[in-house]
Amino acid sequence: AVRLIESGGGSVQTGGSLRLSCVASEFPFRTYCMSWFRQAPGKEREGLAAITVNGRSKFEPWDRFTISRNDGENTLYLQMRDLRPDDTAVYYCAASPPSWCSRLLDADRPYWGQGTQVTVLE
Repeated sequence: AVRLIESGGGSVQTGGSLRLSCVASEFPFRTYCMSWFRQAPGKEREGLAAITVNGRSKFEPWDRFTISRNDGENTLYLQMRDLRPDDTAVYYCAASPPSWCSRLLDADRPYWGQGTQVTVLE
């Protein structure tokens, strides 16, 4: 079974930075496309960044968020900077097998982690 465990969340002051990690196991991580999402209370889950196999392509529509992957360590990262109170949310990583490697920022991904809370203080 696909297993994804996020970490690195916490509380940070406005303008601060955080790096989230997502450790993958029980599946061939290097052959999957990966994405980061977040969901704030009362809002829909939204896509933040995605990366294809081998990091060949990245989708980073948010300038403040950078995605990367280390296939040797089965880990996905999200570097976040200049954080603001409206970035407060639960952040999730998602895994997509090769047949699902399109529209990677759409929320209909097949595999999800449990999320990590990020709180940005005023």
